[in-house]
Amino acid sequence: MIVIGIDPHKSTHTATAVDPGTNTDLGSIRIRSTIEDYQRLLDWAQQWPQRQWAVENAAGLGHHLTQWLLASSESVVDIPPTATARVRELSRGGRRKNDRIDAAAAACVAFMQGDFRPVAPEDHTDVLRLIDERRRDLVVQNGRLVNQLHAVLRELLPGGIETKFDTEDAALELRRFQPATDADAMRKTLALEVVGDLRRLRFQIDDLAERIEAVLESCESTLTDIHGVGPIMAGRILARTGNPFRFSGESAFAMYTGTAPIEISSADKNRHRLSRSGDRQLNAAIHVIAVAQARRPGNIGYVYYQRKLSEGKTAREAQRCLKRQIARLLWRTMCADHDRYIGRQSLEEVPVA
Repeated sequence: MIVIGIDPHKSTHTATAVDPGTNTDLGSIRIRSTIEDYQRLLDWAQQWPQRQWAVENAAGLGHHLTQWLLASSESVVDIPPTATARVRELSRGGRRKNDRIDAAAAACVAFMQGDFRPVAPEDHTDVLRLIDERRRDLVVQNGRLVNQLHAVLRELLPGGIETKFDTEDAALELRRFQPATDADAMRKTLALEVVGDLRRLRFQIDDLAERIEAVLESCESTLTDIHGVGPIMAGRILARTGNPFRFSGESAFAMYTGTAPIEISSADKNRHRLSRSGDRQLNAAIHVIAVAQARRPGNIGYVYYQRKLSEGKTAREAQRCLKRQIARLLWRTMCADHDRYIGRQSLEEVPVA
C-alpha cells in the first residue's frame, strides 16, 4: 500500500508518494486546480495500484479535489494541518517547510500516527450544513437591520418604538409620519427601505427553515423526538456532526462537543473542570437543550437534573452532567438514524426482479 500525501492550495496542489514500509519518498508531482490536471494526477498515481490518498485539510482547500477523487472511486482520508506540523517538528531537516515536505508529512501522518479521518462523499448532512450556515448569516443580518431601524425610528418618533416590534407595525408608523424637514424625509425613506429588507430577509429565513424540515424528513431523523430539540436545532446538530460513526464512541463525540469534563488531579486532590475545547456551535446547541430540559418537568432530563441537585451538586455542575448525558443520547440517536437511513438506501438500490 502506497500513501499519496497532498498539500492543497487555492490554485495548485502538490502530491508526494511515500512507501510506508521504508518511509521512502517515491516521487512528487505538482498540478494546477483544474479538472484536466486532476486527471493528470490520477494518471500519475496509476503506477501504484494499491494506494491511499491523504489530503491535508480535505474540508478546506482540498475539498474539491477530495470530492473528485471520491467520485473516481479512490480511497481518501483527511489529515488535520496540526498533525502535519507535528511530523515536521519531529523529523529531520531543521524545520524546513515546502509543499513537497508538507505532502510527505500528510502521508506520514496517515500511516504512522493514524491521526486521520476517512472522507466519504457528501450527503444530507452537508446539505444541512450549507442551509444552516446561510440561515445563521441571515439571522445575524436581520439583527443588524433591526438595530438600524431602531436608530432611525428613535430620531423620527418621540421615544422611538418598543424593543420588540413587528415589522408591519413599524411600516404603519412610518406611513403615518409626516416629515417636517428634508433630513426627516430622508430618514423616512431609508427606514422604509430597511423595512423592505427585513421583509425579504424574514421570508428567506422562513424558507430556509422549511428546507431544513424537508431534509430532516427525507433522512427520517428522530432527533426532534428529544425534548428541547426542534427542526432548526436538529439540523444544526446533524450539520456539525456529519457521519456519527466517524467517532469511535460516545466519549469521543462528547470530547468533540466539549461536554466531556477534563480531569485535574494532583496528589490527593481529584476534580474535574469545564472543557473549553471542542465544537462550540455544537456545545451551544447542547446547552440550549439542557436548559430546556432542566426547566420543564415531565422529561427524563429534568429528573436527572433534580437527582444531581439532591446529591449535593451545584446547579452549574448538575447542568454540566446533564449536557454530558444529552451528548450521549444525541450520538446514539444519530447512529440509529444513520443505520436506518443507509439500510433504506440499500433497499432502494436493489433491482426488482
